[in-house]
Amino acid sequence: MGAMNPSPPFAVAPMMDRTDRHCRFFHRQLSRKTLLFTEMVAADAVIHGDRRALLAFDQAEHPIALQLGGSDPFRLAEAARIGATWGYDEINLNVGCPSDRVQSGKFGACLMLDLDLVARCVEAIRQAVGIRVTVKCRLGVDDQDVETALDQFVDGLISAGADGVWVHARKAWLQGLSPKQNRTVPPLDYDRVYRLKRRLPGFFVGINGGVQSVAETQKHLADVDGVMVGRSAYDRPAILAGADRALFGSSSGPTADTVIDAMVSYANRQISDGVSVGRVTRPMLGLFHGLPGARAWRRALTEGAAGRSNNANVIREAYAIVSDDRLLLEAAGRAPLAA
Repeated sequence: MGAMNPSPPFAVAPMMDRTDRHCRFFHRQLSRKTLLFTEMVAADAVIHGDRRALLAFDQAEHPIALQLGGSDPFRLAEAARIGATWGYDEINLNVGCPSDRVQSGKFGACLMLDLDLVARCVEAIRQAVGIRVTVKCRLGVDDQDVETALDQFVDGLISAGADGVWVHARKAWLQGLSPKQNRTVPPLDYDRVYRLKRRLPGFFVGINGGVQSVAETQKHLADVDGVMVGRSAYDRPAILAGADRALFGSSSGPTADTVIDAMVSYANRQISDGVSVGRVTRPMLGLFHGLPGARAWRRALTEGAAGRSNNANVIREAYAIVSDDRLLLEAAGRAPLAA
């Protein structure tokens, strides 16, 4: 079994073109305890690329996991070692992405067909770092029998020294479905992940896929160790505002005022480093999803960020349009996704 402290019980999933450092800083203002993930970063990019651009993050983002993609044990170990020196709390290996691009590089979900290679990758990472090492995977791929394939896969991870696994509770279909369809078309099978956890009581098992709220998270946590939310947290980020109280026992949560103040200060720092304010405000567009004024908020942020002035005041100007109710984030967190 893994030797490190387990991952926190609630996490925001790694999402390409979404969970960059600006998104993570914003999410951290909503929840101080939730585990945040980077976008998937290829091991070769970490080794040979611009490490500051790929790996830098604000210290406020802790706890934070670096997700790596690759299939070469030596390169993954080197990339993990580099990530650990940058201060990440967890290294996560992507064995769940079904896109053609990652398949061509032999990493992502197709690795579930090569148990020995994945075990060697995990073992190499484990030997390279002294922080948590986890894997994010699917129930299985294509025509695999998920009852036997998932057990064999996770048993291999445990033998290799992994500290936990995050399971997207769907199969991945490498042929016939697009990456977008793979997020919704294969049916969810939460019970299969529950059975995995019951078989492995001493090993961290987290669940991912289709979770829309903190209330759903609480129900899952009766059967697994952790819950990971994906696009619901990006499209309706206010759901994170209730996480610290409901899941971590905190006595209070953030107010809209404190979130806005923090994001204005952060945007000013980023602008001084040459970052466009639009990069900072993009993940904030859904903050007041489902509430009166939400559309005007999105329009003001979008138009302000696209204007000639690269100024953090666009955040305050957009906020002035929305209600000043102190329970604003709680209301937004309860609003239905389809509103």
